[in-house]
Amino acid sequence: MQDYREFLKEILVDEASLKKRIAELGAQISEDYRGQDLHLICILRGGIVFLTDLMRHITVPNTLDFMAVSSYGTARQSTGQVRITLDLKDEIHGRNVLLVEDIVDSGYTIASVLEFLKTRHPTSLKVCTLLNKPERREVEVPIDYCGFVIPNKFVFGYGLDLDEYYRNLPFIATVDLEKYHPDE
Repeated sequence: MQDYREFLKEILVDEASLKKRIAELGAQISEDYRGQDLHLICILRGGIVFLTDLMRHITVPNTLDFMAVSSYGTARQSTGQVRITLDLKDEIHGRNVLLVEDIVDSGYTIASVLEFLKTRHPTSLKVCTLLNKPERREVEVPIDYCGFVIPNKFVFGYGLDLDEYYRNLPFIATVDLEKYHPDE
């Protein structure tokens, strides 16, 4: 596998900016849910790095659950077909739910997950995404908390993968696809 520095085009969001913005999001969420409990649902796998840092800054009592959905298959663009591959362990009826996602681009995944979760009758259901890519939006979805609005570029790092690799990087970068050769 190539060293990421060979195809890194630019660092879009550096580590310091990530830390600062995530602390701000945690403070805002804590203020908005003051005096209430909050149930965090993370969409795996990309959202896990964001979730773990975000929940350290949420001061209201909170619980945690996970979902896994598939909408990409092996392609790098969403197919629009969303399939739940891991359902929730916990009941969300009557709970304040915050759906935590790494990136919202086409909107298909979040729209499908929100519709699915609404059938379980939470008291409230909001979305927190680290990255919002509105240029790619094909389905309008509510985004209640947003870390960064980014251009329509393929990104990796900080939980977001490139062919399942590079999630561990402490920043978000863009890919120079002309220099990326996954078989090397």
